[in-house]
Amino acid sequence: MIKIYHNPRCTKSREGICELDDINQPYEIIKYLETPLNKEELVDILKKLNYKPMELVRTKEAIWVEKYKGKKLSDNDIIMAMVENPKLIERPIIVNGNKAVVARPKEKIKEIL
Repeated sequence: MIKIYHNPRCTKSREGICELDDINQPYEIIKYLETPLNKEELVDILKKLNYKPMELVRTKEAIWVEKYKGKKLSDNDIIMAMVENPKLIERPIIVNGNKAVVARPKEKIKEIL
């Protein structure tokens, strides 16, 4: 089943839900701010996205700017920053089996169907 890692307050995330509804595919919503990802789950998503950890970080978030910007961080440091501060994770993430996309724009969802 398709999973969407969703933040209901995010317009792009809500657009992802609408796109999944439009293509009539069943999906599971994971509100990752309420149920944060652990390190293993985040690493698995990064592999499915074929992303380096930094590519999934919302670098304009205040948390990033205040605590991490300009520091020399390893991939593991970046992953742990996202685990500890899920707001730093780009959204929405759509996972379908072994494939995933950050649905920006929402049409990217079709790439993994």
